[in-house]
Amino acid sequence: MTSSSGDEKTDREEQEEALIALIEHRAKEVDHLRTRVTYYTSQLEESEKRLEETERKLAHLRILLLERPANILRNGKHDQRPQLVIPAVNPKLSVPIKLEETDSKSIPTHGKNTMKEKGNRTRHEQEGGETQSKGTKRKFEQREHKDLIQMVCSSSSPRIINCQSSNHIPSQHKRKLRSLALCPTNDQLFVTSALDGLVNLWQIQGKGSSASLLSTANCASIKHRRWPEDIAWHPHGGSLFTVYSADGGDSQIAVLNLNKSKERERVTFFEDKPHVKGIINSIMFMPWEDVCFVTGGSDHAVVQWTEKNGEDSWKPKVLHRSMHSSAVMGVAGMQQKQMVVSVGADKRIIGFDLETGRADYKHQIESKCMSVVPNPRDFNLFMVQTSTPERQLRLFDIRLRRTELHEFGWKQESSESQSALINQAWSPDGYHLTSGSADPTIHIFDIRFNSKKPSQSIKAHQKRVFKAAWHHSLPLLISISSDLNIGLHKII
Repeated sequence: MTSSSGDEKTDREEQEEALIALIEHRAKEVDHLRTRVTYYTSQLEESEKRLEETERKLAHLRILLLERPANILRNGKHDQRPQLVIPAVNPKLSVPIKLEETDSKSIPTHGKNTMKEKGNRTRHEQEGGETQSKGTKRKFEQREHKDLIQMVCSSSSPRIINCQSSNHIPSQHKRKLRSLALCPTNDQLFVTSALDGLVNLWQIQGKGSSASLLSTANCASIKHRRWPEDIAWHPHGGSLFTVYSADGGDSQIAVLNLNKSKERERVTFFEDKPHVKGIINSIMFMPWEDVCFVTGGSDHAVVQWTEKNGEDSWKPKVLHRSMHSSAVMGVAGMQQKQMVVSVGADKRIIGFDLETGRADYKHQIESKCMSVVPNPRDFNLFMVQTSTPERQLRLFDIRLRRTELHEFGWKQESSESQSALINQAWSPDGYHLTSGSADPTIHIFDIRFNSKKPSQSIKAHQKRVFKAAWHHSLPLLISISSDLNIGLHKII
């Protein structure tokens, strides 16, 4: 018995030793593979950086080739002005529009500076020429799709955006700002709107170092003198569209024609009133060849507007009024197909296919949805702003239902309430997102960063930031704040 017990003990000891040796061997294998993963991860990040640098160099070269003929004047002499080199992978070319002759009373007077700005505007108008005539279609810009979804959460470190000290200019609004929008056809122009009912048109100066006020228009609604809830540029760039409220029989949609000089002729209010109650929260032009825009309202409705006989005549069509059970807070169009995405306070995300006349995409999350913005490069990727603290931004793939790709967020210092007035914006390359906050801070997120936190945060204003928009071609961020200032933040 003793001998048998000893043999069993010896066998167990041998098995234990063998298992220990096997564990040590496999632990070395794991360490070796981890080392290789770390090495190849760093190699991948370096290769990505080299690829991006090469793409930037190619973009610079293409811009130089495009600008070279413009630097030769008709008399054969060369223009002595320095060439503008814009660091963008796919640069957006500016198409100037003709602006109205603005009365000097609508612009703050600053002595000689006022005369200089007026001269700059006159020269700008002479160079710009007329916009396209009413009713003509714009030359449709077919953007190139780039698969960015595979890059989501692919890096352990973010790409940092280097911003110079910002320049702040008074917004010339008397009440809190509400909207900021950049012109789609002229990279020098942007507009702001505020609770005072005014829409201010600005021109960027000195490659983004400053901006001058070109004109001011009173866009308050006719009946109740409400301010514009949201604004959108017409794709031609010559007019702006504003939305209001459906309560009390007030005006729902107005168009501001920037090429008309007489004040009474500049703002036209639509007679059609398809929304039945509440605020019209969102307006967005669709990224399709046939020009149309979509509005979303507190009456749960999503309405499509198409041109009838020119920019001042539009026909509304209710796409749906029962797919949302609460206010529609945001609308957007997908580039690759005629689909209108709407998000609501009912926590629903609806993708309505215009060709089939039904919802092709349905998703519901645990939080109220405040806005939706498609990615400018990856046509399947879109972002939804939610009301959940530290999880405010969600990324989705329109091809995948009930699937969230990633989420970002921040902790607010001043308040826990999540406002629909804090608007997100994509960078032109589609890799970065900016967001305002209830704090005086711009948060920047890198979709490649495998963290939920901001890749960086910039102290930009004295009070809450409503929006920070990326310029189409200049290395510039433009922000608006409740401190009544416009921030110009140069990216270096």
